[in-house]
Amino acid sequence: MEFIVEMSGPAVDLVVIEDTLRAFDPAALVDVAGHTLRIAGAFNADVLASLLAQAGHPVSMRQVVLLPSVCCGGCSG
Repeated sequence: MEFIVEMSGPAVDLVVIEDTLRAFDPAALVDVAGHTLRIAGAFNADVLASLLAQAGHPVSMRQVVLLPSVCCGGCSG
């Protein structure tokens, strides 16, 4: 799933966030632009919020936005 997360507060520690997410999903991807994170991984919004809190960046569920899927289905059949 892919998410946009609007961060608040101090600058994010991208390395810690990446390490935390990849401990859960080794293929997770994180990109940052200003205070906005774009995150892709095999987790739902609740798990993502929990992982971000573990990384020292707690967020409310209102900050976590699930993006529509861009999957065409071609990879899996």
